Amino acid sequence: MAGPMDDVRVLEGDLDASGARFCILVSRFNAFITERLLEGAVDALVRHGAKASDITVVRVPGAFELAATAAKALEGEHGFDGLVALGCLMRGDTIHFDLIAGEATKGLSGLSVSRGVAIGFGLLTTDTLEQAVHRAGAKHGNKGAEAAMAAVEQLTLFRTIERARTGP
Repeated sequence: MAGPMDDVRVLEGDLDASGARFCILVSRFNAFITERLLEGAVDALVRHGAKASDITVVRVPGAFELAATAAKALEGEHGFDGLVALGCLMRGDTIHFDLIAGEATKGLSGLSVSRGVAIGFGLLTTDTLEQAVHRAGAKHGNKGAEAAMAAVEQLTLFRTIERARTGP
C-alpha cells in the first residue's frame, strides 16, 4: 500500500568525515574540562574517516572568543570544511555566565548561517563542575565527540543539498 512519503525526496547527511578539513576551536578557560572535550572530538573525527593531518586545533582564551576566532579561521579561499567549537561555562553568582553563553551561541550560530559552514556546537553550559565532568566523558558521554559528529553530519548534509540543487 502506497503512503504519502513514497514520492517524497528526503535529504540527509551522514557521518563520513573522510576528505574533509576540520578546525577545532577549544577554549583554554576550564581546560581540565575542555581538554577532555577536545580528545573526544579528535577521536570521533578520526574514527569517522578524517585524517589527523586534516584536523587543526586552535586554542582560544575563553568561550567569548570562539565566534571571532571561527570567523578568522574561515577567511580566504582554502579554509576549513567544518568547525567544532568547544568550551565550558559554569554558572556563578553573577550574570556573566548568561552574557557569555548567549553571545558565544549567537556569534557561532550567526557565522554558520551567514557563511553556510557546518559548526558543531560543543560549548558546555552547566551549573556545577560535576555536571561538566559528566558531559566531558563521564556519565553523559563526551559532548566534544557529539559536537564533532554534528559538524560532520551538517557538512555532509550541506553537500547533499548542494548536489540536489545543481542536478543529478
